[in-house]
Amino acid sequence: MNGFFEQHGEMALFLAIALGHLVGRLRLGPVELGGVCGTLLMALLIGQLGVRVDPDLKSIFFALFIFALGYTGGPQFFANIRSGWRFGMLSLIEVFTVLALVLGAAVLLQLNAGAASGLLAGAATESAVIGTASEAVSRLGLSAGETQALQGQIATAYSITYLFGLVTIVVFTSQIAPLLVGIDLRSAAGALARKLGEGAAEDQPALPELVGRSFRAGRAGGMSVSAFEAEADHAVTVVRIGRLGEQSEPSPATVIGAEDELLLVGRREAIIAAAGRLGPELVGRDIDLPVTSRDYVLSQRSVAGRTLAEIRRLAPLDLRRGVFIARLQRLGRDMPLLPEVVLQSGDVVRLFGPERAVSRAGGVLGRAVPADDKTDFIMLGTGVLTGALLGLAGVQLGGIHLTLGVGGGCLLSGLVFGWYASRHAATGVLPASAAQILKDFGLSAFIACVGFSAGPEAFDLVREYGIWLPLAGILTALVPAAVSLFVGHKLLKIELPFLLGAIAGQQCSTPAISSLVNTAGNSTPVVGYTVTYAISNVLLPLLGPIVVGLVFHLV
Repeated sequence: MNGFFEQHGEMALFLAIALGHLVGRLRLGPVELGGVCGTLLMALLIGQLGVRVDPDLKSIFFALFIFALGYTGGPQFFANIRSGWRFGMLSLIEVFTVLALVLGAAVLLQLNAGAASGLLAGAATESAVIGTASEAVSRLGLSAGETQALQGQIATAYSITYLFGLVTIVVFTSQIAPLLVGIDLRSAAGALARKLGEGAAEDQPALPELVGRSFRAGRAGGMSVSAFEAEADHAVTVVRIGRLGEQSEPSPATVIGAEDELLLVGRREAIIAAAGRLGPELVGRDIDLPVTSRDYVLSQRSVAGRTLAEIRRLAPLDLRRGVFIARLQRLGRDMPLLPEVVLQSGDVVRLFGPERAVSRAGGVLGRAVPADDKTDFIMLGTGVLTGALLGLAGVQLGGIHLTLGVGGGCLLSGLVFGWYASRHAATGVLPASAAQILKDFGLSAFIACVGFSAGPEAFDLVREYGIWLPLAGILTALVPAAVSLFVGHKLLKIELPFLLGAIAGQQCSTPAISSLVNTAGNSTPVVGYTVTYAISNVLLPLLGPIVVGLVFHLV
C-alpha cells in the first residue's frame, strides 16, 4: 500500500478529499466539522503511508483558491471599507487581539513559528492562513527537513485548534452572548425585522413569495390598469388581459372591462388583498406567465448605499412597474428583503417580471450575470499572474524580511479584479459557480497536499503540548469575540442581531452564522456578518506571514 500511494499520489489526493468531505459532514449539535478540516485529518492519516506530491502543485491549488476568494469578496470589501466603519472596527479588534494572543501563547508555551501560525489558522477558523503561513515558512532559509517539519506543525496545530475555535464561536454567538447582555435574541431579531420592514412580522419569511393568479375583472371594470395597480400600491401588476378570446399585454392607460380576464403577478399577500376588488378567481386554467427572472450584479454608484425603500420611492413608475426583487445575495448568502436593508456594490439582485421591464430596470442596477456561466480564462490567468508578481515584493522591517508571497499577492489581485469586473460589463467574469468550485476544490486539494507533506513527525505536537494547545485555541477564539461584544454593544450601540452576526463574520465562521439565523428566527444577523466577513477574509490571511516572521525571529 505504501508503494502504491507513493507512485500514485493523485489517487491519494482524491481519496483524501472524498473521505475528508464525508467525515466533514459529521455534526456535533449545531457544529459541523466541515470538509476542509475533514480533508486535513484524512490527509494526515494517509500521509503516514509516505505520500508525497509536487510542491509546485500545492502552490497552484492555493493560488487559484486565494484569487477566487479575493475576486468574490472584492466588491463588498471596498464597499465596506468606505461605509461599514462601525462593523469594520470589529474586524480590526479581531486581527489585533488574535495577533496578541497568538504571540502571547508562543511565548508562554514556547511555540515555534509553525505551531503558532497553525494556532492562528485554527482558532480564527481561517483556513487560508495555512497557505500564507506555509509559504512564509518556505522563505525562512531553512533546510528542506526543517521547513517540512514546521509546515507539518502548521497543519497539526490547525487540526487541533480548529474544532475548539469553531465550537467556541458558535456557542458564544448563539447562546452565551445574548445572556451576557441580557437580551432575548429571537425577540430582538423580530423587533429589528419590524423596524427594517415597516411592520414585518417576526415569523414572516425573509423572501415573500411571488405568484401569478387569474381573475375575472368584476368590480374593477371601468378602471384603468394604472389606477387599479395604484390602489394596490403597485405591489400587483396586470401583465395580461384576456378579452373576447384574445390575450394582450396592457399599457397603464388600458381600461379594464368587467368581463375581462386579468392575469396578475405580485406578492402573494398583495394579490390576496386585491382579490377583494375583483370578480371570481379563474381556477383550473393553465397560466403561462409572460415573465422572466434574471440576476444583476449591482455596480451603479447611484444605487449602491440606498435602501430598498429608497430605490422603490425614487424610481420612476414606468421603470419599476411590474418588476419585483425576488432575491438579494451578498457574498453568496441571502439577505433579508426588508425595506430598510441597504444595497452594496457587488450585491447580486434577482429581478422578476416581464422581459422588457426586467431588462430596463436591470440596466439601472448594473450588469446582468451571464446565463452561460463561461469563465474568462484570459482574466483568470492574468489575475493569478499579477498576484504572483505582487507576491515577489517585500519590505525589510526590523531585520525581518516580509513579503506578500503568492498567497497575499493573489488575494490582493483577486480583490482588485473582482471589484473592477463588478463595474464593467464588458470585462471578463468569473461566474459565481466557477469561483465557488475554485475556492472549494483549490482549498481542499491544497489542504490535502499540506497533510501529506506533514509526515509522521506532525503528531509529535500533540504529545508535546497536550491540553494546552486546545485551551489556547479556545481563548484565541473567545477573547476577541468578548471584546467585540463589549465594544459593539456598549460603545458602538450596534443592534444585537447585527452585532452577533458581525462577530461570527469577524471569525469567518459560516457555521456560526447558520446557527445564529436559526436561533434568531430570521436572517437579520446576516446584515452584520457580510461586512466583517469580507474584511476579515482579507486581513486574517495576511497575518500568517507576520506571525511566522515575528515568532521565528523574536520569540
